[in-house]
Amino acid sequence: MSRTSTRRPDGPARWRPLGAALAVVMAVTVTGGAGAAQAGGSPARPVPVVTRAALDPALLAGRGADVRFAEQEAEHARTNGTPIGPERAAYTLASEASGRRAVSLAPGQFVEFTLPAATNAITVRYSIPDAPTGGGITAPLDVSVGRRPIRTMTLTSEYAWLYNQYPFSNDPTADLLHPDWWITECSCVPADTTPAPTITKPFRPHHFYDEQRLRLDRTYPAGSVLRLAVPARSVAPWTVIDLLDSELVGPPRVLPVAANVLLFGADPTGRRDSADAIDRAIAVARRTKLPVYLPPGTYQVNRHIIVDDVTIVGAGNWHTVVRGREVTLDTPAPDGSVHTGVGFYGRPAADGGSRNVHLSGFAIEGDVRERIDTDQVNGVGGAMSDSSIDGLHLRHTKVGLWFDGPMTNLRVTDNIIVDQIADGLNFHTGVTNSVVRNNFVRNTGDDAIAMWSEKVGNAGNTIDRNTVQSPVLANGIAVYGGTDNTVSGNLIADPVREGSAIQVGARFGAEPFTGHLWIRNNTTVRAGTYELNWKIGLGAIWLYALDRSIDADIQVVGDHYLDNTYNAVMLVSEWAVKDRYAITNVHFSDVRVDGAGTSVVSARTAGSASFRNVDARNVGAVGVNNCGSFHFTPAGSEFGLTDLGGNDGGWLAPWQLPNTITCDDRPPVVAPPPPAAW
Repeated sequence: MSRTSTRRPDGPARWRPLGAALAVVMAVTVTGGAGAAQAGGSPARPVPVVTRAALDPALLAGRGADVRFAEQEAEHARTNGTPIGPERAAYTLASEASGRRAVSLAPGQFVEFTLPAATNAITVRYSIPDAPTGGGITAPLDVSVGRRPIRTMTLTSEYAWLYNQYPFSNDPTADLLHPDWWITECSCVPADTTPAPTITKPFRPHHFYDEQRLRLDRTYPAGSVLRLAVPARSVAPWTVIDLLDSELVGPPRVLPVAANVLLFGADPTGRRDSADAIDRAIAVARRTKLPVYLPPGTYQVNRHIIVDDVTIVGAGNWHTVVRGREVTLDTPAPDGSVHTGVGFYGRPAADGGSRNVHLSGFAIEGDVRERIDTDQVNGVGGAMSDSSIDGLHLRHTKVGLWFDGPMTNLRVTDNIIVDQIADGLNFHTGVTNSVVRNNFVRNTGDDAIAMWSEKVGNAGNTIDRNTVQSPVLANGIAVYGGTDNTVSGNLIADPVREGSAIQVGARFGAEPFTGHLWIRNNTTVRAGTYELNWKIGLGAIWLYALDRSIDADIQVVGDHYLDNTYNAVMLVSEWAVKDRYAITNVHFSDVRVDGAGTSVVSARTAGSASFRNVDARNVGAVGVNNCGSFHFTPAGSEFGLTDLGGNDGGWLAPWQLPNTITCDDRPPVVAPPPPAAW
């Protein structure tokens, strides 16, 4: 869904631009001493540095997804390349890197990782340049272990590099897509400005990274040194390596009693289209009550596979890959799609939806390179009740999983969702009593995980123990309206632009929040981005009243907000509706804030919130930045804070209560030290 407002914000005259201009992506600066990477001749680290979201895993115990791979950041590895970052301003290579740091390699340079455990498969997250006129390039990357050459990977930027205004362009030379929109770069509406402003091209480059998986030739023991080297012949002037994920992949799953797609003509080499063969296997499986089995191989599928009352099982997502091209339709579909592509879809809810669908153990690889919101080119879609999606690997589709309800009782577990043009997963319209648990989501082009109660409210859903890393636009986890939903135990890191780690939003035409919303035991890190239209920093958790007031019972319990770029908590209404809508009945307890570039709480709305046992340290500005609804009345702010006790760290001082005006519209950012054990 769109995340860019076309309205010019009419904030108070005291608003002013941030001191630092947004950096152009190619202006990558090297910060001396910022990384742990070592120069070429120095010895390798005796112990590999394994992280989660670029943090010590000890800080994240019990939170986020339990994954099979070990994450190692390139900035902690041995290299003769150049560390980049840290950087949090949008449109830079460092800002989109995990942990906001990476390593840039010129031709002839390398980075070496010491494997922390037995390994036979790796994932490399990387960036290489776009072609001068868009469309991407390819470039080699040599992989070796010890002195043993393994393979040359062919990296591509065909699925990266977006530009311009929403819904973005693949063309770096394009003029503004919406010259009638207000843009922060000139603080103007270009079409209405005389003389017309000069807009630097490429305009707002982003979505720089992609990743590739590689099976090694054998299993290498812990302590082996794996080298990624850019050959001297590479056409790419630079190759940025962000991280390496390493794992031990088990043997393929075998399902002897099943409708094996090979028996129905499917081609495991990927040369021939297998969609019809899979359809035939599904038809027989439904009649015989057998599962459908996708043996090891790559299956070409260039359209939707419609699933209802069927179980489809692969040999494991490293072994079974369903891959397809994006296909232009001769005429647009009734839903507005102008393309189709690989995807497993339940029947539309208007036709009764699908039930008893179970998908597991395979990868879905699409071919989506542009964002067209009407296109149904998602990895999994439609309506699926009483169903499960487990152990899939989804890549290069528009949205990994987009469900249009009403529907109920869906379980989405243990999936990996990466490199999406838009959302990772979205429960859209009347999804109830469903669970999203233990999924890993990285590099989405919009909300990583969302519940959007458009027209019909979502209710009784749980988003639990997922890991979200580096959504390049919007939020890590977003809840737009709904009843009695829960967001718990998640790890959310490094949102880049116009979003937060967690958003509670009355926006996008969503139904109201009713009942309760429980936000419990989540950890966010390096969250809270710069909002282009308002020209302010957001919070790690962001409550936003745009379409209506928010007054449901919202309980935020046990969250940890680490290394916040700006505020830990933000509550805000749009300027145009600030005197109509408020945010009330919000309660924070047992929360820890370790590092805030500005305040612990920023209130830019009417309303109230309570705080109990909220401990904070390393806070860069006044603990509470209370602007209320900007009337600055003699009675104080229109936003009130209730101190329920135990709020340590001096951030909630008695003089700030209940509603002292402490409004500093853009306090200077004071970068906090890295998070540490409490």
